[in-house]
Amino acid sequence: MIKLYTAPTPNGFKISIALEEMGLPYEVIPVDIRKGEQFAPEFLRISPNNRIPAIVDVEHGEQSVFESGAILMYLAEKTGKLLPASGPARVATLEWLFFQVGNTGPMFGQAHHFRSYSPEKIPYAIDRYTNESKRLYGVLDRRLAQVEYLAGSEYTIADVANFPWARKPQNRGADIAEYPHLARWLDAMEARPAVKKGLTVPPRDDEPMDAAAREVLFGRAQYERR
Repeated sequence: MIKLYTAPTPNGFKISIALEEMGLPYEVIPVDIRKGEQFAPEFLRISPNNRIPAIVDVEHGEQSVFESGAILMYLAEKTGKLLPASGPARVATLEWLFFQVGNTGPMFGQAHHFRSYSPEKIPYAIDRYTNESKRLYGVLDRRLAQVEYLAGSEYTIADVANFPWARKPQNRGADIAEYPHLARWLDAMEARPAVKKGLTVPPRDDEPMDAAAREVLFGRAQYERR
């Protein structure tokens, strides 16, 4: 049994999708990041960076794992699924997994923040992160013009990692019509039953973000010593 500490964000969806794809039993423990539950001492014990997602593998001595890329690798190695054992396919899987961790996650996140959440519209920041997001969408589109999935012919954790961040490109100022190969892949991903289920874990709270939640997510609480 895997205990999944999560919230309805792209990084959280990576793990719920992976667990569904791998057929692992799991218990969902929602972490309400709008209310600051990510700063609770009991959560910090398993996720010292106070970020979701995190897991605890009950079957392996309550082994905890934080950071979504590390969790994906841990689950893939635990199950022998979605990560080739060796050879070029494994190398490609890791390349595109780390491409997401180091590029699309941070850059798409910043683009969405400055376009949608920043209380002050800063043209330099909006332009910088929007343009970088478009560049990264182009990288994905060129790759997917050559292969069915990011690592090649096999569906892997590289696809699981990139999909929640790559969807809804309009949030980063990109037009999906300019990326036809990416659009094909996104449609194929959206159609997978495990992906559909994973995107509902945990259910989204679509209430508008109030001032208190904004302060928790983007204010001084992020920088307090714990």
